Amino acid sequence: MSWKSKGLETKSKSVVTKKLTLLLCIGCFCAGILFSDRMWTVPEAEDKGISRETGVKDKRLKLISEGCDPIRKDVKRESKDILGEVSKTHHAIQTLDKTISNLEMELAAARAMQESIINGSPISDDLKIPESSGKRKYLMVVGINTAFSSRKRRDSVRATWMPQGEERKKLEEEKGIIMRFVIGHSATSGGILDRAIEAEDRKHGDLLRLEHVEGYLELSAKTKTYIATAAALWDADFYVKVDDDVHVNIATLGATLARHRSKPRVYIGCMKSGPVLAQKGVRYHEPEYWKFGEDGNKYFRHATGQLYAISRDLASYISINQHVLHRYANEDVSLGSWFIGHLGLAKVVCGGGFRWSIGDLRFELYCFIIDVEQKIDDNNIAVDCEWKAQAGNICVASFDWTCSGICKSVERMKEVHRRCGEGKNALWSAAF
Repeated sequence: MSWKSKGLETKSKSVVTKKLTLLLCIGCFCAGILFSDRMWTVPEAEDKGISRETGVKDKRLKLISEGCDPIRKDVKRESKDILGEVSKTHHAIQTLDKTISNLEMELAAARAMQESIINGSPISDDLKIPESSGKRKYLMVVGINTAFSSRKRRDSVRATWMPQGEERKKLEEEKGIIMRFVIGHSATSGGILDRAIEAEDRKHGDLLRLEHVEGYLELSAKTKTYIATAAALWDADFYVKVDDDVHVNIATLGATLARHRSKPRVYIGCMKSGPVLAQKGVRYHEPEYWKFGEDGNKYFRHATGQLYAISRDLASYISINQHVLHRYANEDVSLGSWFIGHLGLAKVVCGGGFRWSIGDLRFELYCFIIDVEQKIDDNNIAVDCEWKAQAGNICVASFDWTCSGICKSVERMKEVHRRCGEGKNALWSAAF
């Protein structure tokens, strides 16, 4: 009995042990599951976050590689918006500038007419043109500075580069180019000199008479009066002054100026800076030399007087302020001084085209000057402008430096025209 009882006890204990072991295993398994769930929840989330970030980066890289980066797109859009606003502002400024110029021109014209009426001065025939034609827009007015003693020079110009009669009228109507010889009156009003000029004007109809007494030392005043008168008579983009001993290719001049139509405050010419001559009795003596500093100093940059052009707004500026603008002995120096405070001057030299800017003012200056002849000997004359013409680079104007014009222009103008001219068809086929 004792062995049986012992056997039963041993058996019951083993059964209990197996059950406990099974329960313990199940419990440990559940505890392990619970423990593992808590431990791996965060890493899985982190993995998901990492995978999401990687996916976003991959998409962004793909967008960038395809040129569709949203950030860059926004920057580009902002840049385009800024450029668009700048362009609109620039256009508005240009429009306003043109409007102001037009108003100044109207004011200058009204003042000039009022002064003529108050002073009882005779009004030029050009003022008597119909109102409709007076409002027409022209490309340029070319004023050829001349004197009472220069009849032969005028005839040499008429025979070469200045159209005559119906052709001159056609030039005005079709090309918008006005051309006149510019001359004032003699000290003795109505004298023989004035009567000769009046007879010449009746024959050719190409003279613009100014309310000005002629005299070499009065060229600055004459220039100022010419610009003011021309601005009152004709609404043009440019006003040109040229001497009567200079050869000009009108089509080339027109094409050069037409490129600057949209620019404000344009002053075009061959820029120079010559010495201030203090010694009396010499040509181009400057009585006010002391204003330019010590002996040996040079003038500020200005266009040489043989030929230059200014835009309408600058002509209006001169017209309105003509009574307060200071005049120096030399006309080209005076003109340059009038613009120093208005727009500044370019620091350039002759010999091509130059660009210059200061602030928001930008314009180009072209040098017209060409040496017509360089005498090697009496039988061999090398003409610089002829070489350029043969190369297809037509000169705007031609003259000799040594003579400040074409030397012996009456005798040589036809020769220069033949060798340096652009050809008659160039003017009528030109489109400005």
